[in-house]
Amino acid sequence: MVFKINVSHNGRTFKLETDSEAWIRMKIGDKINGDMVSGDFDGYHLEITGTSDIAGFPGIKGEIGSQLRGRLLTKNQTGMRNSRHEGLRLKKTVRGEEISDKTSQINLKVLKEGHKKFDEICPAKPAKEKNDDKSKKVAAPAA
Repeated sequence: MVFKINVSHNGRTFKLETDSEAWIRMKIGDKINGDMVSGDFDGYHLEITGTSDIAGFPGIKGEIGSQLRGRLLTKNQTGMRNSRHEGLRLKKTVRGEEISDKTSQINLKVLKEGHKKFDEICPAKPAKEKNDDKSKKVAAPAA
């Protein structure tokens, strides 16, 4: 199973993929060493902040296991988009906190930087230059 790993720090995200089975049976909230993710993250301390399965259902901390289940969610809970209606509760399908073979994405955050700075591992993208020479549509003269 291929996992998509997203490591975030100070508003930047480093993305990679791995097929290691060492991730299976870990849970949201577990703290790991960075060398488990990649050799670039040697000396880093990371925390698992969330997961998503192959169908897009989010993993919820506090839900035991890795099964799908229906949960009654309120405003601003994981898996529930912001709602303008106060008191609105909806039943949503979520997955447990345990990582399984059905998990496709794992989100991590940096707790402590290691030997290399995060900016060296994930360099900033250059700012897009504005192109003033864009072709402009010219209206055809009325005949």
